[in-house]
Amino acid sequence: MKSALGAAGELAIRSLIEKAPLASSLAQAFAAKGFTLALVGGPVRDAILGRLGNDLDFTTNAKPEESKKILHAWADHVWDTGIAFGTVAGKLGETTVEVTTYRSDVYEKDSRKPEVSYGETIEGDLSRRDFRINSMALELTGPTPVFIDPYDGLSDLSKKILQTPGSPEDSFSDDPLRMLRAARFASQLDFEIAPNVLTAMKEMAPRLKIISAERVREELSKILMSSNPRTGITILVDIGLAEFVLPEIPKLRLEIDEHHHHKDVYEHSITVLEQAITHEDRLGGPNLVIRLAALLHDIGKPKTRNLIDGGGVSFHHHEVVGARLAKKRLQELRFDGKTIEDVETLIALHLRFHGYGDGEWSDSAVRRYVRDAGELLIHLHVLTRADCTTRSKQKASRLAATYDSLEARIGVLMEQEELSKIRPDLDGAQVMELLNLKPSRAVGDALDFLMELRLENGPLGVEVATEKLLAWWKSRSSQ
Repeated sequence: MKSALGAAGELAIRSLIEKAPLASSLAQAFAAKGFTLALVGGPVRDAILGRLGNDLDFTTNAKPEESKKILHAWADHVWDTGIAFGTVAGKLGETTVEVTTYRSDVYEKDSRKPEVSYGETIEGDLSRRDFRINSMALELTGPTPVFIDPYDGLSDLSKKILQTPGSPEDSFSDDPLRMLRAARFASQLDFEIAPNVLTAMKEMAPRLKIISAERVREELSKILMSSNPRTGITILVDIGLAEFVLPEIPKLRLEIDEHHHHKDVYEHSITVLEQAITHEDRLGGPNLVIRLAALLHDIGKPKTRNLIDGGGVSFHHHEVVGARLAKKRLQELRFDGKTIEDVETLIALHLRFHGYGDGEWSDSAVRRYVRDAGELLIHLHVLTRADCTTRSKQKASRLAATYDSLEARIGVLMEQEELSKIRPDLDGAQVMELLNLKPSRAVGDALDFLMELRLENGPLGVEVATEKLLAWWKSRSSQ
């Protein structure tokens, strides 16, 4: 269905002109070479919703090598890492564009990658898109812009519903990742998923196994970084997709009986995630590490659950088990090493505060808390505060006040001792000179000894540290 714009097209054009004025010059560059160019998919949807950004997707009848030549003349930078799939990207100023040749490719039954083939028409290209709200285009190379909406995506947009252009079974067979994208769009846009689409997702969930871990990771990250990750996570768990993405999460729905009570660990974890998001201003804005740590912080509980005689449940050392499980899962999802290490550390430390009691920690214990958290100290503050989901206002208030006191003590010690830069009072060169040593394990042992002194007593100064080091070395040598 083509129209000479209409209200939706006019809104998209206005938004496009306001947010991305370079799009028209790109269209002129393609038209000059005899090719068509249309804004397509998400940017059209977002333009109509008034939320268009500076990343624009286009489709064209030009083959990739032709697109590459045109972009080289138009853009400041061009990259063709996706050219095998028909996509060439470029950047001009603050605007990034991806130009993809009309596609008609599909996934074979057990393939992780599509068999790429090019289409002849934009309507054919739009028929292969994931959802009808992404099957709209704005043709820009004609005398006037033309709004193309063959599947009435505009109606779905107004109804806030996700429906596939053809049958969902065909769509998810072509690319199973679209099932995760449905959960992601539901979270990002606050849309409902059509019942027949949900049914197909449930029936076809095992097909996710053919998708690469990297693509799964990207969709999961987008769900977590959305404005309402609860929606996407709940969809994944309820219809069985989580079993193939984050199987540890549905396992948090532990059986609860009348004799052994404990809080709903699954609901608790989602609430901790939501509460962590409310504290993200302390981290400079949305933060994937804290969201992953919040969601996964209790995944060690199912493996450590122990029913206590007389009622009650314990989860001893679940933070240790959970840290190990999180590391393994994030590695399988191909997260980068720094993210994995940070999430693992936060989960391992998330119970440390509860040993603080009513504030009786020694300065040494506070120093160790800061040392172990390292650069993740603020993240740990956020996670620990978010981990309080008690319904008792009195208990919540007491925990908050206790953590306030801990942060205050950290602040005082930070100012007095520069806790963020805790180092032994002597460095390796000084140790080797004092003990007449060459680089060796003994130097490391000496530095460990000095670090323990520093943590236990605070700054000692060079003179006292030297005295204690020499006494330690003499004692060690006599053994």
